[in-house]
Amino acid sequence: MAKHIKTGEEGEELATAWLLAQGFAILHRNWKHSYFELDVVAAKNEVLHFVEVKTRTTDTYGHPEEGVTEKKLERLMNAGEEYLQQYPGWKRIQYDILSIRLHKYKAPEYFFLEDIS
Repeated sequence: MAKHIKTGEEGEELATAWLLAQGFAILHRNWKHSYFELDVVAAKNEVLHFVEVKTRTTDTYGHPEEGVTEKKLERLMNAGEEYLQQYPGWKRIQYDILSIRLHKYKAPEYFFLEDIS
């Protein structure tokens, strides 16, 4: 398995645990429909959260959250719209980024950007 895929999978595991610890209910992980994909769909305080998880092991290409380009954000919002077609009834939604920086000899760093749209 390619290193970036393994890093991404590890990041999504860590993200799920972190979100649970912050009081979120995890509704879906890696939700897919057609060509739409959402890393984590969670809920907290009657708000539906579409969470894009970005994980990196180095700063060579910048901070993880910098990997969410305008095009990626557009795809995230389109996926969110498709999700809402299948699971209607949510009055409040938001798009978030959970940035995770993995370190070799210390605990991961988390940076949560809320309501990025």
